[in-house]
Amino acid sequence: MPCNNSLFLFYLEPQMAGEKAASEKKPGEKAAGEKKPGKKKTAEKKPAEQKASQKEVGEKKKKIKKHHASRNPVLARGIGRYSRSAMYARKALYKRKYTAPETKIEKKKKEKPRATITKPVGGDKNGGSRVVKIRKMPRYYPTEDVPRKLLSHGKKPFCQHKRRLRASITPGTVLILLTGRHRGKRVIFLKQLATGLLLVTGPLVINRVPLRRAHQKFVIATSTKVDISGVKIPKHLTDAYFKKKRLRKPKHQEGEIFDTEKEKYEITEQRKSDQKAVDSQILARIKKVPQLRGYLRSTFCLSNGVYPHKLVF
Repeated sequence: MPCNNSLFLFYLEPQMAGEKAASEKKPGEKAAGEKKPGKKKTAEKKPAEQKASQKEVGEKKKKIKKHHASRNPVLARGIGRYSRSAMYARKALYKRKYTAPETKIEKKKKEKPRATITKPVGGDKNGGSRVVKIRKMPRYYPTEDVPRKLLSHGKKPFCQHKRRLRASITPGTVLILLTGRHRGKRVIFLKQLATGLLLVTGPLVINRVPLRRAHQKFVIATSTKVDISGVKIPKHLTDAYFKKKRLRKPKHQEGEIFDTEKEKYEITEQRKSDQKAVDSQILARIKKVPQLRGYLRSTFCLSNGVYPHKLVF
C-alpha cells in the first residue's frame, strides 16, 4: 500500500506545479494556447460610396417626422378634453404679451395738432408767460341759424336723373296697363315725358282710356304697333298739364253750416279738345289695320292653365 501512495503523489506534483504557474501569471499576459481576437480590417471606402451612404442616412432622418398634434385632444366633434382656462395654462399664454395694432383713429389722436401756445408777457406783475389759443373763437355769432346744405355723397336730384326707356317700348306700341282703374286695358304709347312717365291714350272712344300717364314698370309691351309718325301731339301735354289740382275745402261760416259742399273735380274744356285732337288722328290709322279696333277693345286677363311666362305678347 505505501508504494501505491508514492506513485499517486508522483503523478500529482507536476500537475499542481503547472496550475500554480498559470495562477502566478500577470493579468495582462495571456496563455499560449489562446488566440488574440483580431481586429477586423475596415476596408477604406471610396468617396462616391461615402456620399451614397450619407444620403441614405439623411433620407432615413427625413422620413421620421412627427406630425403636429393638438395639445387639446378632441373627445367629440367640437368638444375638447381640456377647458379654455386649462389650455391657457398648458400653452403658457400668461408668459406672452400681445399688443393690438394701432388703428387710424388712435394714430390721429396721437398726432393731434397743438391747440395752445405759451407766449412771453412783459411786465413785473403779469406772470411772465400766458397760454394763448392758436385758433381763436369768433367774436360775433349770428342771431339766427344759417341753413347748411348736407352732403349728398354724389347723389343727383330727381330732375338730373337720366330718363331711360325700354327697348321694346317705341312710339305707337300697344301696351297693357297692369295697375290703376284701367288695368288690363290695351293702350297706345305716344311719347315719354320729362319725368320718365309714358303718355298713353286708349283712344277714349274704343276702350274709355283718356290721355294719361303710366309708369313703364307697370306696363307690358306687346309686339303690335300702330304707325303714328304723322300724328301731331300738342306741346303743352307735359307733367304740369297732368298735375292734380287741389280742391277747395269748405269753410264753415255763420248761417251756412249745412249748406257747404265740397268742390267736385270737373273735366276742363281744354282736356276735351286735346283728347279729340289726338284721338281723331289715331282713329284714322286704326281703321286701316283690320281687327285692330277689336284687339284694343278687349281686356287682358289670365285664366286657368294660362301662364304669363309662356305667353308671347
